[in-house]
Amino acid sequence: MLSALPEVSDPRLLVGAGTFDDAGVVRLSDDVALVQSVDFFTPVVDDPFDFGRIAAANALSDIYAMGAKPLTALAVCAFPVETLPLSVLEKTLAGGLALLREEGVLPLGGHTVKGPEFTYGLAVTGLVHPDRVLTNAGARVGDRLVLTKALGTGVMATALKRGDLPEEARRAMVASMVETNRLAAEACEGVEVHALTDISGYGLLGHALEMAEASGAALEIFAESLPLLPGARAAAEAGAIPAGLTANRKWVEAKASLGGVDPTTATLLCDPQTSGGLLAAVVERDAARLLERCSARGVRATVVGRVTDGPAGTVVVRAGSD
Repeated sequence: MLSALPEVSDPRLLVGAGTFDDAGVVRLSDDVALVQSVDFFTPVVDDPFDFGRIAAANALSDIYAMGAKPLTALAVCAFPVETLPLSVLEKTLAGGLALLREEGVLPLGGHTVKGPEFTYGLAVTGLVHPDRVLTNAGARVGDRLVLTKALGTGVMATALKRGDLPEEARRAMVASMVETNRLAAEACEGVEVHALTDISGYGLLGHALEMAEASGAALEIFAESLPLLPGARAAAEAGAIPAGLTANRKWVEAKASLGGVDPTTATLLCDPQTSGGLLAAVVERDAARLLERCSARGVRATVVGRVTDGPAGTVVVRAGSD
């Protein structure tokens, strides 16, 4: 669809829409580049305060995934005033503001309209040195792939809507989604990272394919190394499949080889994540150090694959671990 739109060409543009990166980047000077992104969605949990925090963490993730520091945020919201009390909107905005305050991001206001369905998110602006911009392009053969959060929020949120998610699993899901990627991004600053992206709506496999294509490389995923949230596998096995997962699976099967991976693992590889972790392609000698730096910051990080010299733009999921 986007191929029909005219390309933007400007010498100041460092990262545009061409690689399907997490945010756009514009050079302001030799030392400063502006990073901008917007993200919003419908509620994935029942508690509006938690929803606000999750949406804010999700929006900030796009900035952290570019190696940048978020600076300001604007709320974007559509609200069905005929069907929901305004207290829901108030609590959602309060949740978003609370998380922005924790992250040191300045809220500047925003825009709200009436709509048939409740949606909320943020337009976020950040800053980065032009020479330190990270994108999903640049992964090199031999790099290790490090994932900084566990998977499963899509199937678990669907199970929650069906009333089938145990309370312990619900708490783990919310805790993961409200955790920002700031500490994971800080951990990446101390090692040689060649490519970086966050895992969101296209699932781990979809975003891995984007990295492979943008980098002109092939990726290999270790199925048995995948970190899963407690309750994720049970939700997938119970058939809590979001519509986005089905669409993801159809799209990735043309370019990814799932080999002998069991059906549930294949499902979770395509699970659309809300406020998922970062996927970093880090030079092999620094992989262990990145895990150590993440652990020191309380971030769960796992080596889930590597970059290989296979056909460019492809991903192979291999049964087993590294």
